[in-house]
Amino acid sequence: MTTVPIIATNAVLRTRGNKEPHEQHTKNKYHSGSGSGNISRIMFTEYSIMMNDNKQRLVIRISRNSLSFSTASSNGVEFYPYSLNSSISMAANLREALRTVPLLTGNTFNNTLVVVDSPVLMVPVDIFRQEDQETLYSHSFPRMEGLVVLNTVLNDINSVAVFSIQKDIRTVLCDAFSNVRFAPAIAPVWRHLHRRSYTGQHQKLFAYFHDRHLEIFSFQQNRFKFCNSYAAASPNDALYYLLAAWKRLSLDPEHDELHLSGDIPERETMLEETKKFIKRVFYIHPSGEFNRARVTQIAGMPYDLITLFMGC
Repeated sequence: MTTVPIIATNAVLRTRGNKEPHEQHTKNKYHSGSGSGNISRIMFTEYSIMMNDNKQRLVIRISRNSLSFSTASSNGVEFYPYSLNSSISMAANLREALRTVPLLTGNTFNNTLVVVDSPVLMVPVDIFRQEDQETLYSHSFPRMEGLVVLNTVLNDINSVAVFSIQKDIRTVLCDAFSNVRFAPAIAPVWRHLHRRSYTGQHQKLFAYFHDRHLEIFSFQQNRFKFCNSYAAASPNDALYYLLAAWKRLSLDPEHDELHLSGDIPERETMLEETKKFIKRVFYIHPSGEFNRARVTQIAGMPYDLITLFMGC
């Protein structure tokens, strides 16, 4: 398949009968000039710097229904999931967590990385212009009230991930910490599995399960070939979206490969059902993937945080 520069939205898709999933496409209102604009670059190298320097550093992961705090030290990685109070906003939960989480008590962090699980708009780096990002994002995800639109440059995949965070959450974080950076939570997973895509001779489709969502993506050379996100709380929904993506990419059910990772609902059932249609299906177990690193033994830590702390 020939790769062409496109904007692929990580929109939430829903099943409509037995038809292909209905996709929310970005309107073609963007510049394709030679310049890429003044990009606010949060590069992957910064992950490695923040994980490996000798200063105190903090990672905060925020999704719609979860909040956690992590830090790496000479003793390993400490991970503190925070129990949310559903009767108050995420910003209010965050304020309370900053006051009560033991990890934050008495510690001063020189660097804070906030990884956000929010809808992502993927734009080829050669046509990205920062001044257009809010317009593009609002076309793809119309509910823009109270959001700040940010971007992360994915250098090795020649893409820019445009994402968002609630303004009040960002204000709380910037008031609490002096050096705060933001990135999509899934970014280190993309980077790690992009490298994995070069192993072997067969084409690969990747799926990452997290926060009751399914991210499906594939690479060709140093670009995304396919990238989308789906609400998929059940194995049946996930299987439907996986097979639809497989068919759309014209992958071979006998020879090409499907790699599953993350918090898979009813994992054994999911693997068994998927193998009825695709012969080469693999589950990426964090412990085996990262040679039994201590961080992979932490209960409840999302796979994206594991890949982040492993320097991916």
